Amino acid sequence: MDLGPHAAFIWISYAAVTVVVAALIAWLVFDGKRQAAAMEELEKRGARRRSAGAVE
Repeated sequence: MDLGPHAAFIWISYAAVTVVVAALIAWLVFDGKRQAAAMEELEKRGARRRSAGAVE
């Protein structure tokens, strides 16, 4: 595959996008765990979810 004189720019762009997407995925996983821990702490303190008591 011949990318011509812009090959370095193309490869660097792909690498940058890969790094950004990987960072976003890692952030989502970390934040999800943090939110789950915060929710668990609130439930230990007695806070209840609004949807937990809804019966239709």
